Amino acid sequence: MSAMPARKDAPLAFRIPADLKRELQQIADREARSISQICEILLRIGAEQYGKEGAKFLQRFLDRRKAGD
Repeated sequence: MSAMPARKDAPLAFRIPADLKRELQQIADREARSISQICEILLRIGAEQYGKEGAKFLQRFLDRRKAGD
């Protein structure tokens, strides 16, 4: 990430399960940040990792979810 924060000019909205929102809120509370800030950080981490690993990154997550079903 660069030293200067990028201009935030592209809104993004989507629905998530209530339990995930609660978990994100707990993280935000512990880190003294907003849910939006936590989501942005986690999205950046995921996008960066996907850039390094490609589809393998997502497949690992999807395989774990499938095994838990």
